[in-house]
Amino acid sequence: MTVNVDRQLLVLPDRDAAEEVAEELSARWSELSDVEVVRDSLAGEDDAEDVQWLVVLEAPEEGGWTAELLARLDELAAENEGWREQE
Repeated sequence: MTVNVDRQLLVLPDRDAAEEVAEELSARWSELSDVEVVRDSLAGEDDAEDVQWLVVLEAPEEGGWTAELLARLDELAAENEGWREQE
C-alpha cells in the first residue's frame, strides 16, 4: 500500500534531534533525496525557546510512501520525542 501525499514532516523538539534523524534517513533510504531540516517558530510565540524543528521529506519518486517507510518515520519521530505530519 502506498500513500499519495507529497510531503511528510517530522516535528522534533530540538535541532540536534532533527539533524540526527535527517542524517539517519539520508543514510538508510537513498530514495529520500531531499531531506531538509527547518526551524519552525510556534505561532504567536516570541520566545526563542518556543521553537520546533522539522525534518521535511519529499515523497520518493519510485513507489511513493509505503506503509513500512511511514511506520519507520513514526518510530524515529517517537524515539526523539516528536511526531509525523502529512502535508
